[in-house]
Amino acid sequence: MSQLSRLIAILTTLRSKRLVTAPQLADKYDVSIRTIYRDIRKLEAAGVPVVTIEGKGYALMEGYNVTPMQFSEKEANALITAQQLVKQTKDSSFVSDFNDALVKIKSVFKTTIQEKSELLERKIYVFNSDFENTSSHALSDIQLAITHFNYIEMHYLKAHATTATHRKIEPYALYATNHKWILIAWCHLRASYRAFRIDRIQHFKILTDTFEDRNFELQAYFQSCDAINA
Repeated sequence: MSQLSRLIAILTTLRSKRLVTAPQLADKYDVSIRTIYRDIRKLEAAGVPVVTIEGKGYALMEGYNVTPMQFSEKEANALITAQQLVKQTKDSSFVSDFNDALVKIKSVFKTTIQEKSELLERKIYVFNSDFENTSSHALSDIQLAITHFNYIEMHYLKAHATTATHRKIEPYALYATNHKWILIAWCHLRASYRAFRIDRIQHFKILTDTFEDRNFELQAYFQSCDAINA
């Protein structure tokens, strides 16, 4: 059982019982008690209000209910497929946020659909023919910067370059190609729009300062010119 499947199962158990102990969960899912402790912390980080009752076990906060909604099996399968595609982005922040969201979504699946979705998860895999071993951890923060119009300062390493350059940018849009995320931003160093591969951003900081929207439109950008390598 994958960690995500186990988190869903633990959440389902917590919803169906008033109180459950770590040893009971460890025995049920054939893992160590330490693993259960980590799982509980993961659920808490995802926003699930797990209450720890000293000497007794875990319970959900009284009155907590997941928003009722019904998913068809095809819709559930679409989410499982999306999970496999998300993994190919190689951005740890985005994968983590997606998995946290999926924990909440799958908690409202009917038991039969949840079982089928877990079966499909073991029977679907996306091969990546791109052997470049690169990864990033900035996508989730950059998405927030785009929607809140926050400046970003970063050190960016161009292809074949030996040293990174310091950039202050206005982030506007994202697109993905060949499992790589590309950020389109106004670069103050170059005084024009530039395309930055997120996995080449070495260090970055989202500033509290905001910029004025230049009314950037991604489709118009693609139509007017090819993405310019920064």
